[in-house]
Amino acid sequence: MREPAERDLARHTDEVRAAPADAGRIEMIVRRPAVDAREVVPEAVLDPATGLVGDDWLARGSSSTPDGSADPEEQLTLMSTRVLAAVEPDRSRWPLAGDQLLVDLDLSTDNLPPGTRLFAGDAILEVTASPHTGCAKFSGRFGADALRWISDPALRPLRMRGMYARVVEGGVVRVGDTVRKV
Repeated sequence: MREPAERDLARHTDEVRAAPADAGRIEMIVRRPAVDAREVVPEAVLDPATGLVGDDWLARGSSSTPDGSADPEEQLTLMSTRVLAAVEPDRSRWPLAGDQLLVDLDLSTDNLPPGTRLFAGDAILEVTASPHTGCAKFSGRFGADALRWISDPALRPLRMRGMYARVVEGGVVRVGDTVRKV
């Protein structure tokens, strides 16, 4: 993949900050059935034991747990569609971010500190404290300038790379559903 020309992504920061604080919208649902595989689905089942049903979170495990099992604090990832629109105007490429729920909602730590509960469709999620950070894959897919922007220490409280959540009460989520603070 070619590196895109350097962009002024900082000009999008105010738009990210203007996301709805209390109630937003699920814009896209992405299931990851295997490493680097993506399926955009109109609806999904969220389960407290397995996360997003059909996603490989549980089978993939985690390098952050002593036994390599899946980390329950990293069961689901949510990412702001405002950030994605800035780093990738082509919506068909948004699933490459690797996040399951792409939402128009203020994901900042001030707005959604760890422990905050969210209604997402019929499910209830809880924001966890695990930091969700950018990596070489993100840079390769969206550009080094995108990684620099989302990783800026001054902007880190905005959680531009997204955030982790766990499923507290299972249910169905659909594209277009409201996601709001409990």
